Amino acid sequence: MDIDPWMRPYESDLELRRRQYRRVRIRLLGAEEKSLSEYANGYLYFGFHREAEGWVFREWAPGARAIFLFGDFNDWNRQSHPLTYSGHGVWELRVPGPLPHGSKVRLLLNTGRELLERLPLYSRRVVQQADSPTFDAQIWQPETAFPWTDADFHPADGPLLIYEAHVGMAGEEPRVATYTEFTERVLPRIRRLGYNALQLMAVAEHPYYASFGYQVTNFFAPSSRFGRPEDLKNLINTAHSQGIAVLLDLVHSHAATNEVEGLARFDGTVWQFCHKGPAGSHPQWGTKLFDYAKPEVLHFLLSNLKYWLAEFHFDGFRFDGVTSMLYHDHGLGCDFGDYKKYFSPNTDTDAVAYLQLATALCREVNPRVILIAEDMSGMPGMCLPIACDGLGFDYRLGMGLPDFWIRTLETRSDEDWEMGALWHEQTQRRPQEKVVAYCESHDQSLVGDKTLIFRMADREMYTQMDKESQSQVIERAVALHKMIRFLTCVCGDAYLNFMGNEFGHPEWVDFPRPGNGGSFHYARRQWSLADDAHLRYHYLENFDKAMLALTVAERLTEEAPQLLLLDEAAKTLTFTKKNLLFLFNFHPTADAHPVLRLPPALAAPGTWAECLHTNDPAFGGRHEPYPPATSAGGLLPLCADRRSAAALRMENTPP
Repeated sequence: MDIDPWMRPYESDLELRRRQYRRVRIRLLGAEEKSLSEYANGYLYFGFHREAEGWVFREWAPGARAIFLFGDFNDWNRQSHPLTYSGHGVWELRVPGPLPHGSKVRLLLNTGRELLERLPLYSRRVVQQADSPTFDAQIWQPETAFPWTDADFHPADGPLLIYEAHVGMAGEEPRVATYTEFTERVLPRIRRLGYNALQLMAVAEHPYYASFGYQVTNFFAPSSRFGRPEDLKNLINTAHSQGIAVLLDLVHSHAATNEVEGLARFDGTVWQFCHKGPAGSHPQWGTKLFDYAKPEVLHFLLSNLKYWLAEFHFDGFRFDGVTSMLYHDHGLGCDFGDYKKYFSPNTDTDAVAYLQLATALCREVNPRVILIAEDMSGMPGMCLPIACDGLGFDYRLGMGLPDFWIRTLETRSDEDWEMGALWHEQTQRRPQEKVVAYCESHDQSLVGDKTLIFRMADREMYTQMDKESQSQVIERAVALHKMIRFLTCVCGDAYLNFMGNEFGHPEWVDFPRPGNGGSFHYARRQWSLADDAHLRYHYLENFDKAMLALTVAERLTEEAPQLLLLDEAAKTLTFTKKNLLFLFNFHPTADAHPVLRLPPALAAPGTWAECLHTNDPAFGGRHEPYPPATSAGGLLPLCADRRSAAALRMENTPP
């Protein structure tokens, strides 16, 4: 693949990227370059493992002078089981007899200056003590391996439609839901709606529940508050049996500051995993930042990737906080778009090389892996192959889209919406780089902010969402909710929805905390609202299902949309994608009657009929289908209700 013209002025920078990647690979793998998959086996060496005569435990702690393992298995004796130093910061303990599965354990590290209690870095299960904020590690190696049945599963060949979910808040009861409950109650909903990928947040263990899972302490331990590791495996195995790929929301951009549970100052030094000084702390997030130049850190993180793919059969990752990784200033306050800002001393070339190694490793382990980058900067080459000097991701999150919709709803009346700006935001992307489109993020659900529909309907959602209501506020909110999602979905290369937003889940997300009395009232999903045929939430869910079905049937993500007509005065957009024609009328009061000049590929005389309309009665509208429109001479006259959108398909060609 040739370098695209927009990258040619920076070929020297791309050469630096290429050399840095090669240099780091050789440093890690040697001149003969064994595979990255062979290299990333830290989880098979460190931690607890059975052996013929007993069991072995290994840890990496270069700053320690002595280490002791203690726990249930030795009556919490802090001196009876010392580890032996074997060089290169590695410590080892061999114990005869059966491995004590389920035993709670801790480490005692003597650094020569202080005694530190820590949890093993490669802990596969970490549990919170009853009525205490304190966590213990558990030795977790069941006698029987999990019975996987998904050997023949592959992600769907077609549009990628992602359902983003948080297991703990996926139940309707005011408590933490479990992996098992999610498997039994939520997976069937996802399948019924037509999503073919599930993206799970907050899987890696995080002591602070309200962090939404983004302050990770134990990178190899699935959160025990949702259940056992086997329960997560069963969730993934069941999803695969239903044709649903499962992606992990992966946090390798930073780590929690917790020291006992996490890896901050694990061996008594600040530089074991993280940078020294200010470079080691994120100025906004208050978290620790990895030093991607250290081979041991790369080994830990790459092993973590392989662990989730191999041990839990995840089908890919959404890499969180990529922008923060890419730049020394973490992209804070930067106005990207000028290519000099992408290739400059501000670029963290060590982080760039790590991301390339990460995507290369994932493709070695699973050639069908799905990789998504949460990058708001638009780094060139993010979604190009490494062989083309890219970073190797499949998709970039279209992070500007949710911000655009918020800004539009907050700052402009309906009559002043700019169709040109709307079209630009929906379609701007570099050639060959695919974007996951989404119109609202999980962050918009957090307390202090609002989802799109709650921003439009506000207090009337509490009293006017029944199907008999005549509220104009609700009419507008419901109509725009469908139009915004429809446009975002059909213009994207893939589509993402946060759980519950497909039916306009009301209110916000607020995790239990001292400020709300430890309440779970807002940390749950009210699925019964969508199931109630007397409420308008039911209409919104019906539309979401129909929208996804059309996207799959027509494989709408395979082509870019082609604009036919943009009318600022009439507030209409008309475009084609694949063999469908889309007509959006955002005008709040006036119907539209555009006459389109069809492109040559669609200009043959024929009739065009509606195949999906946002105001269909099944979706809570009052639209009666217009008679099929007939094209002649390359012209097609159409009609569009106010605040509505339609997809049309050519039905036949006259003789």
